[in-house]
Amino acid sequence: MNHCLLEVTVKVAPTIRYTQDNKTAIAEMDVVFDGLREDDPQGSIKVVGWGNLAQELPNRVQVGQKVILEGRLRMNTVPRQDGTKEKKAEFTLSRLHAAPSSQAESATTSNNLEFQNTSTQTPSAPSTINNSEDPVTWNSSPLIPDTDDIPF
Repeated sequence: MNHCLLEVTVKVAPTIRYTQDNKTAIAEMDVVFDGLREDDPQGSIKVVGWGNLAQELPNRVQVGQKVILEGRLRMNTVPRQDGTKEKKAEFTLSRLHAAPSSQAESATTSNNLEFQNTSTQTPSAPSTINNSEDPVTWNSSPLIPDTDDIPF
């Protein structure tokens, strides 16, 4: 199953467009995220939202805002000017969560930022966010310990 969570900072504001056939909304934005180690460069990725989520995205996020994205990751092959092909990652958004970086910010960003994509065309009601005093933390330790007793 392809399911990803990314803590990112919005680099380019979402833009919205519509498909020609059934006028489904599509929003795209560019985001950046920190590397795994301190000396790793920042990564960037294009994020795509569809339907009701796409319509809400431009109203809910701003450039420089930290958010947590939930969705699927896929690789696209894109032709370059020189005729070669390049693989680029694309993130298909299914949910968006607030990512407060401090206690002061968590009080100001608790405006029901969490919302998700739904398959119906009616707007979905925003879900509530955990408004605890503690900032969001992630346990990134591996599920499998580094030492292994298996000899192969």
